[in-house]
Amino acid sequence: MDGPDGVVAVVAGLLGLVVGVVAVAAFRWSERAQYSVPAQPERELDEGLVRVLAVLRSAAVVLDDDDRVVRASPPAYALGVVREGQVVHAAIRDLIADVRRSGVIRDEELELPRGPVGPGTLMLQVRVAQVGPRHLLVLAEDRTQARRLEAIRRDFVVNVSHELKTPVGALSLLAETVQDAANDPEAVRRFAGRMRGEAARLSALVHEIIELSRLQVAGALQDIAVVDVDAVVEESVDRARTAASAKQIRLDVGGERGLTVYGDHALLVTAVRNLLDNAVAYSPEGAHVGIGVRAVDGLVEVAVVDQGIGIASDEQDRVFERFYRVDPARSRDTGGTGLGLSIVKHVAADHGGEVTVWSRPGKGSTFTLRLPVGAVPDQLLATPPAARTIGTLPTPSSATGTPAAGTPATPVPATPATGSPTAPAPATATPTTTTPTTATPAPARAPAAGGDGPAHEGAAR
Repeated sequence: MDGPDGVVAVVAGLLGLVVGVVAVAAFRWSERAQYSVPAQPERELDEGLVRVLAVLRSAAVVLDDDDRVVRASPPAYALGVVREGQVVHAAIRDLIADVRRSGVIRDEELELPRGPVGPGTLMLQVRVAQVGPRHLLVLAEDRTQARRLEAIRRDFVVNVSHELKTPVGALSLLAETVQDAANDPEAVRRFAGRMRGEAARLSALVHEIIELSRLQVAGALQDIAVVDVDAVVEESVDRARTAASAKQIRLDVGGERGLTVYGDHALLVTAVRNLLDNAVAYSPEGAHVGIGVRAVDGLVEVAVVDQGIGIASDEQDRVFERFYRVDPARSRDTGGTGLGLSIVKHVAADHGGEVTVWSRPGKGSTFTLRLPVGAVPDQLLATPPAARTIGTLPTPSSATGTPAAGTPATPVPATPATGSPTAPAPATATPTTTTPTTATPAPARAPAAGGDGPAHEGAAR
């Protein structure tokens, strides 16, 4: 188009284009304003304070003058101190209100619920202080584990003091009695024998306290090597033979032979011997105690089966606690310290295994020590002992014994039979039997006393 009309059309087109661009720009600006995040209150904080909060391992919360959370560290959320932009616990809010009123720093240890539901609690050391004219800083340090350890240590000292007091008091009384009976040789001999027994009990208690303390220290395994399970069982039985013979208890050994584990020979002997001592102590005279060995699902199981008094179901979880006794009177008579099974638990854990118990009152008990099979390749044997760890132990990944390097064995829970189990076939290994009496050895298998407990191949009753 030529002439004035053409010029008008061009100008109109340009104006329309400009209007369109302006409209689009206005729309975009409006949209951006609608969805943009407003300036965060935390920008009002001093930059140095923000950096400090970012690196704190403790739970840290900064509040404005309306007690709204301006900034909170990840531990504050992890511990449940902050939720949905608010301080959760009323006890902490009370401290905050007190600091606002007085301006004085508050520092208190609080026991708080671990979560919105459940009985769990946290012990938090909480410190509240003013930082600037508007903001408050709340620091919370988790002291739960420290307080739990303190309680355990305190209970341990109390228990040790009580346990030591008994034999020491008995020795003192016996010494006075011997002094008074100086003119009666027979009485002196009798009381001297009792003094020797109390001294032996005291010595055993001190030894087991030292042993347990050593096991609770990280890196307790000092002499790590491939351990012959047959040698461990043989040495343990030999050490338990005297106590068993005194009660005419027969020790029957059976099961698979030639099995190995990776660990500390002396500690494993201590663990198995403690299980045997426990079985002998709680079995009646003339009973049988069976020791069975087998490999199953990449684990070596050493089961000690007795015909003793048994353990009630509500006490079975506690028998591995320090100083816990099912029958305190019997433990005093047998010289038990209450530490033997706790030592077994720690030895098993240090070797990457576990100890389990099945028991019924009046039927007897079966304690099973379960350890990873010691399938160790040549390159690991060439490693200096100081550099070896249980965590690098290659163990079979299945019952077929195929090694899976670096993969720890997955324990298979031992499920006690609820009824009369089918006894397994006798072990192929010939049982080695220590027989104080002339009784005929039992076959190499172990149904529970009374016929309704879990059977363990190789453990004779």
